[in-house]
Amino acid sequence: MADEQEMTLFEHLAELRTRLLHAIIALALCTLLSFAFAKPLLRLLLAPMGDNPPVALTPTEAIGTFMKVALIGGVTLAMPVIVYQVMRFVAPGLTPQEKRYLFVIVPGATICFVLGAAFAYFIMLPAAVPFLQNFLSDIIRQQWAIGKYISFVTDLIFWVGLSFETPLLIFFLAKLRIVSARVLWRNLRYAIIAIAILAALITPTTDPFNMALVMGPLIALYLIGVILAWVARRGGK
Repeated sequence: MADEQEMTLFEHLAELRTRLLHAIIALALCTLLSFAFAKPLLRLLLAPMGDNPPVALTPTEAIGTFMKVALIGGVTLAMPVIVYQVMRFVAPGLTPQEKRYLFVIVPGATICFVLGAAFAYFIMLPAAVPFLQNFLSDIIRQQWAIGKYISFVTDLIFWVGLSFETPLLIFFLAKLRIVSARVLWRNLRYAIIAIAILAALITPTTDPFNMALVMGPLIALYLIGVILAWVARRGGK
């Protein structure tokens, strides 16, 4: 029996190594491919700055930024393969019902992330960047470093995109009977406080308008999550 358990552990580790290797190969190939469109993607990320492009403050900052944008493009292209490898690894340990939830939630989470990233790029950045550029512009000359700006933009897009996956996460937890719509609704006021703190951390500016741009969708997403939790419990009866 001990030998079987040890063999099962080795097989598990071998499967993990295989899945990681496939994911790394996909990431490397997609990153190499993304070098072809890294420059147009960089122009897209710089568009919210208008006629005030950032500057490179060190000799290697421009090429470092180009490499980072290419890597971001590679991760984006390779994400379906990476998610597929993760699903193949965890699927044997799930029940048939949990597998059905997984194959629905993963594509849904991808769509939600894309919607959140689009919201950050098309709604938040056009409001936030001009505010930051014009803040104390009468006494401070705004010249942003390209590396800092790209990190700021990509971090904002990532975290807002991630927050848009909240309803699906709540739905999955409700299916597993970890949370319920009644508990979520009862704790709505605490959720709003937590959302306000999260919005303050995500929001790139300190003005109430931009903070409200983040808080509004997050509260709406939480309420959608409450509805999905109710649907999950009703569907499970």
